[in-house]
Amino acid sequence: MGIGHDHSHGHGHGHAHAPKDYGRAFAIGVILNVGFVAIEGLAGLIYGSMALLADAGHNLSDVLSLLIAWGASVLSRRPPSARFTFGLKSSSILAAIANAALLLIALGAIAIETLRRLFDPAPVEPGPIMVVAGIGIAINTATALLFMAGRKGDLNIRGAYLHMVADAAVSAGVVGAGLLIWLTGFAWIDPVTSLLIVAIIAVGTWGLLKDSVKMGLLAVPDSVDEGAVLQTLSRLPGVAAVHDLHIWPMSTTETALTAHLVMPGGHPGDAFLHDVAHRLDHDHGVHHTTLQVELNPEAGCALADGTVV
Repeated sequence: MGIGHDHSHGHGHGHAHAPKDYGRAFAIGVILNVGFVAIEGLAGLIYGSMALLADAGHNLSDVLSLLIAWGASVLSRRPPSARFTFGLKSSSILAAIANAALLLIALGAIAIETLRRLFDPAPVEPGPIMVVAGIGIAINTATALLFMAGRKGDLNIRGAYLHMVADAAVSAGVVGAGLLIWLTGFAWIDPVTSLLIVAIIAVGTWGLLKDSVKMGLLAVPDSVDEGAVLQTLSRLPGVAAVHDLHIWPMSTTETALTAHLVMPGGHPGDAFLHDVAHRLDHDHGVHHTTLQVELNPEAGCALADGTVV
């Protein structure tokens, strides 16, 4: 084996982490929410409730978000090809960014109409508003439960889950607004509630946008401690130095790593590399590891400088 940049790859258990199939959950969620959007939007028009229309508009954006997330979930399970050597895993990251952008557009449209209604409030009927919003609580809670198990390990699923939880909370707020209107007769409570809905959703959307953009820029995932990974590699027997360490998200569920290990004592063998890959997977959540072994520390690797990529 030559001295310098001979490539040695350790993959360990990296290919055993296929994303879970949430196809059935997405299908049920889409069907339930499409039906509810139709009911809520019609009720908002009939009874003159901007809060119901705002919630229906947001629920419609959630249906589109579910469809985008569902499509990305399907695409991310496709095998690699000669053209896409990582498969289409990163489509889940693109879906998360698209969902955040879609939400921001929907929020802007709802906010503009709500402000118009705030200065010219229309009379509303609180009873029907409370009934429709109550149905929304049940539907959104049921849909959220479909994604609850996967919310911690997949940003795409987390987005779907948070959308549904927020919708359930918003529907509860609409019920409260209907009750206040019924008790006081103040029509301005409806558009004010709509503004509160927009503010609550905007906070959650900002978090989703921030996380998805970081993934799109290939930042080290929040679940991985880059310093701890470097320490693990540096303390391996026979390793004199580590450089050109890169950690990035392949998708919303899988993380990749590449690094150069300087090992003057000689190449450690394939078993060593497989053990390292398994350890990085088990201890740090890195699923796809590629390691390059360098035998001569004096050879001067062009990528040894941390500022060079």
